[in-house]
Amino acid sequence: MQKKTSDKSFKHEKKTSSIPYKKWEKKKKNPVLVAAAKKMFERTAAFKEKRAGEKSADNNGATKKFYTKKHINPTETNVGDKEVYSAEQKLTDEIRLNKYLSHAGVASRRAADELIKEGRVQVNGAVVKEMGYKVKVKDKILFDNKLLSLEKKYYLLLNKPKDYITTVKDEKDRKTVMELLRGAFEQIKSIEKPRLYPVGRLDRNTTGVLLITNDGEIAQKLTHPSSEVRKVYHVILDKSLRKDDFNKIAEGGVVLEDGIAEVDEIAYPNPKNKAEIGIQIHTGKNRFIRRLFESLDYEVEKLDRVFFAGLTKKDLPRGRWRFLNEEEVRLLKHFV
Repeated sequence: MQKKTSDKSFKHEKKTSSIPYKKWEKKKKNPVLVAAAKKMFERTAAFKEKRAGEKSADNNGATKKFYTKKHINPTETNVGDKEVYSAEQKLTDEIRLNKYLSHAGVASRRAADELIKEGRVQVNGAVVKEMGYKVKVKDKILFDNKLLSLEKKYYLLLNKPKDYITTVKDEKDRKTVMELLRGAFEQIKSIEKPRLYPVGRLDRNTTGVLLITNDGEIAQKLTHPSSEVRKVYHVILDKSLRKDDFNKIAEGGVVLEDGIAEVDEIAYPNPKNKAEIGIQIHTGKNRFIRRLFESLDYEVEKLDRVFFAGLTKKDLPRGRWRFLNEEEVRLLKHFV
């Protein structure tokens, strides 16, 4: 009787086996399905074994790690005997030079190594070419004789609408372009909000491409006359531009109160409408285009900047903004 009971128990165990592909093999099921089931079972078993090991390690007081969605590779900080990954990235007292260059926005760590080898980096006045060299946050680091900073830089592109003043704050309490960027500050996750400001100026009634940043060096160089940054405008006049006036502008024959009105290019983008003008300039003089056409007895009805320092407002609706991507930031820095 005992033997019979044992046989039943044995048969019952076989029916409830956790290895289903073995039953399929005996029943001569499709070998492709059997192989797939076997692979899935082995993967599941390995995963369960790994989880059991991790749980056992946690119970024994082993190292714990906490991750956040904010950072893929957060910086380690020690809290007691546990290794905790903080939500805010903090630099230690000493870091590798290539990591410093990466945090400063110069290049990736691998590319930074090449820059160090080329002797383009100075630490406290001395050129450093050593790989793995460590620096302190308070050290004075120069790249191509430019002082670097670890403050994170932000670059935003705004398609400015009419009736907004290009300034951070207006004394007359008029609408400013900064009011359009409230959503940007909500997306910038930092303890201290960066001081963003517009680069250059667009008149209240001028629309189009406007750069907003907290990078003072880039802002200064993009607005300095020596940079000769290219700007393209779409102009709508109150009447058709005569051919002789067109040639006069193209040949530099217009003289304003602050000198000759130099224009890089001028064109009729729409041959059927001679009141619509495309014009490219590099000067940063105040109200230059409006004064240019006013001197020839034309009134500018619409003025839209469509290109500035390599940036365009393509696919960006009026009044909207977006962060620049990595490629656009590199292009922007090329201009300075």
